[in-house]
Amino acid sequence: MRRPSLILATAAALGTAAIATAAVKPETAIAYRQAGYTMLGWNFGPMAQMVRGKTPWDAAEFARRAERVALIAPQLLEGFPEGSDTGATTEAKPDIWKNMDDFKLKMDDLVKQSKLLADAAKSGDEARMKEQFKQTAGTCKACHDKYRSED
Repeated sequence: MRRPSLILATAAALGTAAIATAAVKPETAIAYRQAGYTMLGWNFGPMAQMVRGKTPWDAAEFARRAERVALIAPQLLEGFPEGSDTGATTEAKPDIWKNMDDFKLKMDDLVKQSKLLADAAKSGDEARMKEQFKQTAGTCKACHDKYRSED
């Protein structure tokens, strides 16, 4: 008897979340996604410096930052609701909303690669960590090349 109530409550909560996302002002969505990418860069940058040998290798620090990236990545797509291609200053190209299915695939790949990065970091294997970092960075580049304006 409890299962139908739980299912209905979950469906109602998801419906409310979908409505709330749809009602977001473009400026709010843009601010959300820019904050997410700022946090992603805050953590990705130091890992890049380690991989490039510009700062000393610190496996524990790398793992801490990789875990954060894996937590942030799944939240980024939420910052691209329909209509948030205009408003405040944004580097997101309008092509995102014209090719949302492709964009979602690229974002899903980022989520997958970020999870693999966190898993590699837990292994403590420096070579594996560096290789997975490069794979994850490649997913960022693939999306930036197509959907980010550098203007």
